[in-house]
Amino acid sequence: MPELIRITDPADPRLADYVGLTDMELRKRTEPESGLFIAEGEKVIQRAVAAGHPMRSMLLSDKWLPLMTPVLEETGATAYVGSPRLLEEVTGFHVHRGALAAMQRKPLPEPAAVLDGARRIVVLEGVNNHTNVGAIFRGAAALGMDGVLLAPDCADPLYRRSVRVSMGTVFAIPWTKLEPWPQALDLLAEHGYRRIALTPAPDAVDLRELRLAKTEKAALFLGSEGEGLSPRAFAACDLKVRIPMAAGVDSLNVAAAAAVACYALAD
Repeated sequence: MPELIRITDPADPRLADYVGLTDMELRKRTEPESGLFIAEGEKVIQRAVAAGHPMRSMLLSDKWLPLMTPVLEETGATAYVGSPRLLEEVTGFHVHRGALAAMQRKPLPEPAAVLDGARRIVVLEGVNNHTNVGAIFRGAAALGMDGVLLAPDCADPLYRRSVRVSMGTVFAIPWTKLEPWPQALDLLAEHGYRRIALTPAPDAVDLRELRLAKTEKAALFLGSEGEGLSPRAFAACDLKVRIPMAAGVDSLNVAAAAAVACYALAD
C-alpha cells in the first residue's frame, strides 16, 4: 500500500517540489536542474507513469484520493493529502484538477535516435510560449508525426502548462533538443529529410500544392510567432510553404498553423 501522509502545514518541507508552481521563471530554472516536472490531473499523471517516468510523490485532496489510489498503488509513491485550501497555499493556484504528481525526468534521446525510423517530424525554433508548445505536441501526435526536435530557445515541453495543454501527448511522441543550433540541422540532411519551412511569405509554395511521396522523409520547420524562423534556419530548408489566408488575415497562431501543416503532411 502507498504511504499516505496528511499535511496541515503549507510550509512542510516535504512539499518542496510543489511550492510556487505559478512562479514561471523559478520553475523554468529549478525543474530541469533537479530532474523534476509536475504532472497535473488524472489523465496526464497516468500517461506520465505509462511512459516510464518515476513518480517522486503526489499531492492531492481527499476528494481525489479514491480515483488516484490505483496509480499510487502501481507506483508505490508517497501521497501527501490536504485540503483544497492547503493545496492552493502551497502551489499558488486553485488545483481544480484535484491531483499533482512530482515526476522524475528521463534523459533525452540523441537526435539521431528520434530521426532513425521516423518519416515525418516537426522542428521548432524560438517557440517559447508553453501553451503553444503543448498544443503543437498534441497536434503532432494526433496527426501522425513521428517526432519533434526543438531548438535550445524553445519552451520546455515538460513544464506544467505545456504538459497540461498537450493532454500528456508529450509522453506519446519522441522528442529531444537539437544542439548546437543551427549547426545540428545538418543532421536532418544526413538522415535524408526534406526540410520544409512554414512561412507566410508570398513567394512560398501554397501548402495545398505540396506533394510528398509516401516514402519521402520530411521535416516541418516552425518559428516564433513574432519573428518566424531565423535566417540561418531558413537557409537550411529546401522549400518554403505557406497556408493561404482569407478575409485579410495575415497569419495563424503557430499552434494552429502547425496543426494545418501536420495534417497536410500526414498520409
